[in-house]
Amino acid sequence: MEMTFRWYGDSDPVTLDKIRQIPGVTGIVSAIYDIPVGEAWPMDKILELKKKIEDKGLNLSVIESVPVHEDIKLGKPSRDRMIENYCTTLRNLAAAGVNVVCYNFMPVFDWTRSELDHELADGSNALIYVKEQVDKMDPISGELALPGWDSSYTKESLKAVFDEYANITEEDLWNNLKYFLERVIKVAEEVKVKMAIHPDDPPWPIFGLPRIITSKENLERFCKLVDSPYNGITLCSGSLGVTKENDIPDMVRYFGKMGRIHFGHCRNILITEEGSFEESAHLSSKGSLDMREIMKAYKEIGFDGPIRPDHGRMIWGETGKPGYGLYDRALGAVYLNGLWEGLE
Repeated sequence: MEMTFRWYGDSDPVTLDKIRQIPGVTGIVSAIYDIPVGEAWPMDKILELKKKIEDKGLNLSVIESVPVHEDIKLGKPSRDRMIENYCTTLRNLAAAGVNVVCYNFMPVFDWTRSELDHELADGSNALIYVKEQVDKMDPISGELALPGWDSSYTKESLKAVFDEYANITEEDLWNNLKYFLERVIKVAEEVKVKMAIHPDDPPWPIFGLPRIITSKENLERFCKLVDSPYNGITLCSGSLGVTKENDIPDMVRYFGKMGRIHFGHCRNILITEEGSFEESAHLSSKGSLDMREIMKAYKEIGFDGPIRPDHGRMIWGETGKPGYGLYDRALGAVYLNGLWEGLE
């Protein structure tokens, strides 16, 4: 297992110099953020990112993410050009020595929460999702925005893409995902890049948009779309774990024995009621997930890939990118490493 940490580039207040001081963290998870979605990533930009990280004594372990253009998810005629650009990016990443790419297939929005700085009982602040509040949100009002969302949409363009999705069913989305994978995984096999799809966050439909990467059953269907060891999963305990039907240790063992887990996001959450949750400290007793059992499952399958602590609370007065402060994620990394060492 390689302990990694998300870094958002030069604008990230959590610098590489700070990350390298976290005991046991050797890998960086990052991306290139100034290339329009759908365009190929140039080699010089990839090498520049890699050099910045390696100059600090760390490894560029995972690219998270190479975003999938909305035209691909919608199955529009322009998707072939977008997919070819995606394949070019994979070839360039492989040439630079990167062999794990995380991505998602969530329509329009990435992770969604109802509040970014909810105060927990201990005085820390965390991301939370309250179903009743989200159900009242109007995503095309032009007033709603979250850090995980594509900020390039105008109110008019967002409404237009919502109108296009009105005719897209879950089966359509499955078919469009298969079309994408059949072309991309062929290149991934050729250049030895492990593709790792991230589950939908949260794992249920929001704002009337379909979501399909939500459960063990659907992940198994996903793996069968293109039956290749390079067609794999980012197993995110914090995304999948917000519904009680998803048994995370069981999923780690099941997909791990298949060789399909290429990246692990390990964090805890607290289910407050059905359809609602808050992001808790990583410690098992602070949430609804048994983090020791999750790490034990990774140990049992002989997992030797990258893991990261994923989201964290804001503690000790820290401010910054919601979910991505330094202190609580650093505590999470050390806690996960401690569990791993104890299991040995």
